[in-house]
Amino acid sequence: MLKGSQPGVFPIRMYIAGGAALHLLTGARVTEDIDASFSKRVLLNEDIEVSYRDPDGRARLMYLDRNYNDTLGLLHENAYADSQSVDIPGIDKKLIDVRVLSPVDLAVSKLARFTGQDREDIQLLARKRLLASAAVRKRAEEALTAYVGDVTPVRTSIDIACRLIDAERPLATARKKRKRA
Repeated sequence: MLKGSQPGVFPIRMYIAGGAALHLLTGARVTEDIDASFSKRVLLNEDIEVSYRDPDGRARLMYLDRNYNDTLGLLHENAYADSQSVDIPGIDKKLIDVRVLSPVDLAVSKLARFTGQDREDIQLLARKRLLASAAVRKRAEEALTAYVGDVTPVRTSIDIACRLIDAERPLATARKKRKRA
């Protein structure tokens, strides 16, 4: 894939979102596709996929979702700058710097679509103590300033997501209420 590239283009940053990001952050939820954006325009082979065996010995396939597009959802302008580099065995960081969205930015990226799976993912991040509702609300509201379209449903999603996060973190919510009193 990278043969023939000019040396000055490296490292290429690969920003992981979606279920693969959730797995990297929590160790939960296996996914078959990788939603990723790149720091450079990359000419990809037709199919980028890997066959492997999961811990139970079952044959699995993982592929790069060539249809993933980060411009259609809600994403904070600093999401990529605030992403975290991850070590992937066999990947040379001098060539490809694989990065995962922060938990807050991953949650924000799920608010525009906000399917049942997106809600469950946000709840899992909260359960793992990787999210606070105030941080998600702030980041999402900032991201909305660059969003084109009717923001009313997204604002509703933000409210619901924050309630879901607070429900997963009852002790933190109770402490916050006591401080206000």
